[in-house]
Amino acid sequence: MKKAFLKIFSVGSLLAVTASQSLAQNAPVSVPTDSFFILNSLLFLMGGFLVFWMAAGFTMLEAGLVRSKNVTMQLTKNMSLFSFAAIFYYLIGYNLMYPLGTWLSDEGLFNGVLSGVWGVAILEAVGVTSDGADDYGYASTGSDFFFQLMFCAATASIVSGALAERIKLWPFLIFTIVLTGLIYPIQASWKWGGGFLDEMGFLDFAGSTVVHSVGGWAALMGAIILGPRIGKYAKDGKVTPIPGSNLAIATLGTFILWMGWFGFNGGSQLAMGSVGDVADISRIFSNTNAAAAGGAIAALLLTQFLYKKPDLTMILNGCLAGLVSITAEPLTPSLGAATLIGAVGGLIVVFTVPMLDKFKIDDVVGAIPVHLFAGIWGTMVVPATNGDASYLIQFTSIIIVGVFVVVTSSIVWTILKSAMGIRVGEEEEVAGLDTSELGMEAYPEFSKG
Repeated sequence: MKKAFLKIFSVGSLLAVTASQSLAQNAPVSVPTDSFFILNSLLFLMGGFLVFWMAAGFTMLEAGLVRSKNVTMQLTKNMSLFSFAAIFYYLIGYNLMYPLGTWLSDEGLFNGVLSGVWGVAILEAVGVTSDGADDYGYASTGSDFFFQLMFCAATASIVSGALAERIKLWPFLIFTIVLTGLIYPIQASWKWGGGFLDEMGFLDFAGSTVVHSVGGWAALMGAIILGPRIGKYAKDGKVTPIPGSNLAIATLGTFILWMGWFGFNGGSQLAMGSVGDVADISRIFSNTNAAAAGGAIAALLLTQFLYKKPDLTMILNGCLAGLVSITAEPLTPSLGAATLIGAVGGLIVVFTVPMLDKFKIDDVVGAIPVHLFAGIWGTMVVPATNGDASYLIQFTSIIIVGVFVVVTSSIVWTILKSAMGIRVGEEEEVAGLDTSELGMEAYPEFSKG
């Protein structure tokens, strides 16, 4: 019966192919152009919703690594920051990142505001026609906007975890608005908007510097200005460990981020309309996966060697550091090289987490080692596998982006601190931000951790 069905199916498939070929000969359809447009747009959309899923990964990772009395605050921050990022990248950031005309016109800065916030102003302004074929032959602007928005929102997510357990909600969200509406798009335009870093020859395939180091620099300055949590550092310099509430959820968050990274790096190929593009995407997926595994294993082995026991939190962050490390160039390395690049990222995390503690910089989830230090490493190692890259240009670009973000984020954090305060009071911090800031606990039936 099964063989008979297969024969019928094969004959039917052959007839269908023959019929479609006959129809194609008689129908004046521009198949190649249509195919490129559809496939490229589809890549942006698929990559975009995978990167969107990383928002859930960041949320779960942070919820697991903070104490139970602060979990609701992290959930609230992540839901809110993504929503604010979506709105302000629409209103300001997208056309600031890709300047399409005079920045004061309806095709530039504040495009969404000047064109009317009730419509799809940002899409209309960049030339979307009624049938959506605004960039016919390449990809739809809507798909590009959606994809780029996810990167912008991911940058803000990086900041959230580092400053957990002591920052007020509204100052953090105001900083998120400035970061996603201005700081991130301005520096991203220098590379991905065809700006001067791109003209210099700076290579950053999917954003080890443009996304991850930017979030890391902003988090670093916020952590310094905000100060450490109560009880984290003793007067004699001793560091008091503060365990998270749920390592199972933190591990789930890491796996979600790992999965989302295939969209992050694979979608950054920016084309899926040819055999070569699809082959490249497959290599990117494989190298991304190898780097994550390398980072996790390196952290596992190093913590076993240093502490005589593996440290799960280091393993999780080692995996993420491996992913950040390969993001600057996930196409040109071999699988072995990608594994080694990721492994170095995992080692960086294990060494830099205690280094920050020596400087009394309190990073709750390890975001600064993962996204800043591993991001710098990933950007600097690009010339080792890509002959078009220059170590000097890579280093110079890291410094330019770093100085810009440090200065701008420091100014914003300082203004917020002076104008409205950015840190909760001592009693509120001890009680937990869930009850003091939100009046709602994530685990009301359990005792606070």
